[in-house]
Amino acid sequence: MASPGWSPRALEFFAGLEADNSRAYWQAHRAVYDAEVRAPLDALLAELEPEFGPGKVFRPARDVRFSRDKAPYKTHAAAVLPGPGGTAHYVQLSAAGLLVGGGCHDMARDQVARLREAVADEASGEALVDLVSDLDDEGWTLGGEVLRTAPRGYPRDHPRVVLLRHTALWAGREHAPGPWLATAAARDRVVEGWRRLAPLQEWLARHVGGSRLPPARR
Repeated sequence: MASPGWSPRALEFFAGLEADNSRAYWQAHRAVYDAEVRAPLDALLAELEPEFGPGKVFRPARDVRFSRDKAPYKTHAAAVLPGPGGTAHYVQLSAAGLLVGGGCHDMARDQVARLREAVADEASGEALVDLVSDLDDEGWTLGGEVLRTAPRGYPRDHPRVVLLRHTALWAGREHAPGPWLATAAARDRVVEGWRRLAPLQEWLARHVGGSRLPPARR
């Protein structure tokens, strides 16, 4: 089934959840979530699977065991699809609109070490600077956890110290809600975004790759 986008009711659902993040609200509006949020997201993933592979939708419930914020539900719906070489594609819907992203959101220790080596290298480091600069000019935001200062073994005045401080690296672009969100334009923006991120994904796949550590040591 072709993805029809999301109706205004989907955004109204999330706006209401932000105002009343309770089990009572969720149960009273579960049918709206299923029909207006989850069903279009599932349809989108099914339509894009031939090009990008199978996706996984995150659970709407939050894990509050180790969080000070005990709100039980996420105020967005999101999905992730495996990308090349340990990267991933990401899409998220909330009351703020549609977020399209990709890169490496979580990196193991060996991946972080390879990222720093590639950033420090003149050729691969400058290539990443060019990629990030072009994305920034187009309205993309660079994300990922960062250290407060340069990592051990690297000078604080390194010309690419901002990138060296990253312990994860991804790019995302937010699209404010509008009538387009309820049409096939929503699918098109996701596709165009993921295709645009291909050079960054390829850089990460080539120079970082997936973790080679056993899960217990990551």
